[in-house]
Amino acid sequence: QVQLVESGGGLVQAGGSLRLSCAASGLTFGAYTMGWFRQAPGKEREFVAAITWTGDKIYYADSVKGRFTLSRDNAKNTVFLQMNSLKPEDTAVYYCAADRWPVNLRDPTAYDAWGQGTQVTVSS
Repeated sequence: QVQLVESGGGLVQAGGSLRLSCAASGLTFGAYTMGWFRQAPGKEREFVAAITWTGDKIYYADSVKGRFTLSRDNAKNTVFLQMNSLKPEDTAVYYCAADRWPVNLRDPTAYDAWGQGTQVTVSS
């Protein structure tokens, strides 16, 4: 029922920027917490950022604070992740996720709906 479609991934050199988008359908978008997670080969899926349904509370992983900016446009049913000063360590598949009432918005298992993922590769 819920569909999340990500875009904006690609190959970028260290220090560059990318802007990821996630378009949602099949849900009352404004009533859902939206999260971004990433997973590198051989690694566990890890929390990147999350934003509450009102957009007034935003949370970031320590590793991306000051470099990534999360926002949402409820009128367009879209959430964005602006990624600046990218590092090779940021290389991963990035996923957006949605859940109305996540018990712990930093825990990927708290989210019911997931996008297909978009690859971000940062070269040296």
